[in-house]
Amino acid sequence: MRLVILGGPGAGKGTLAARLCSQLSIPGIATGDILRQAIATVTPLGLEAQPYVEKGELVPDSTMIEFMRQRLLQPDVTADWLLDGYPRTAFQAEELDFLLDDLGQHLDWAIWLEVPESVLMSRSLERSRPDDLPEIVQRRIDLFQERTIPILEYYEHRQRLLTVNGDQTPEQVQYEILQKLNLS
Repeated sequence: MRLVILGGPGAGKGTLAARLCSQLSIPGIATGDILRQAIATVTPLGLEAQPYVEKGELVPDSTMIEFMRQRLLQPDVTADWLLDGYPRTAFQAEELDFLLDDLGQHLDWAIWLEVPESVLMSRSLERSRPDDLPEIVQRRIDLFQERTIPILEYYEHRQRLLTVNGDQTPEQVQYEILQKLNLS
């Protein structure tokens, strides 16, 4: 199964991705981890991404698409995977579909974790990551809200969108996702 998990910063994407990957025995691809590792190890793509990450801005589409291409070519993700944190725009969703076509793969579902903005902010600030400062988190939330409707419409139009109430316990959200995937 190939899944994308969508939600604002602090929606619980990482938590749910880990739970679902464990339950479904599929590898997870967390774009935040990929970006932080690329920046820490000073890769060419990491250097391109760093100024955007530091300001809480979205990394340019062309750079993110290349990150995804490199990751999806690795042998551990040829059959099943769950993407956490990508795509972030309707354009990236469309580019992901083109990339998957090139790789002979397809996306099964985009899972939308619907969470109120106030909850996104409080959850993000509780994580205490170096890049989770209030002004950066607010910028991420604002950017995410601007781009939410087009990406949801993109997947809804393709009948691949599952909307889940993300303002519940991780166990409840996981159960709701598995129900909607007909796996519970």
